[in-house]
Amino acid sequence: MLSGLLKKFAGATSVAAIDHDELVQAHREKSCTIVDVREPHEFRNGHIPGALNHPLSQFDPARLAQGKPIVLICQAGGRSATALRRALAAGQQNVRHYPGGMSGWRSRGGPVD
Repeated sequence: MLSGLLKKFAGATSVAAIDHDELVQAHREKSCTIVDVREPHEFRNGHIPGALNHPLSQFDPARLAQGKPIVLICQAGGRSATALRRALAAGQQNVRHYPGGMSGWRSRGGPVD
């Protein structure tokens, strides 16, 4: 029973996550809206160019932009996963998160403003 639950959870997580190469391509093509859920002082210290800041402490899925797929990001993946769960629970369907966070983005040479 536990293995089935873990498989179900793992499957749900992989569908809702975006990998680095996919995010790089979507960012380059401007085919998604990147929402950074870190706090404003963290965002000011460096973020993906063009990202919007919607801190998790004030996160409201209803404020997410419509029209393009949404990618949530934080520092290391935890807060973006929390925001993802909130967005999905609120009925948002075209939303994913980048589990590598800004740490992963920076370590792989992603541009930062």
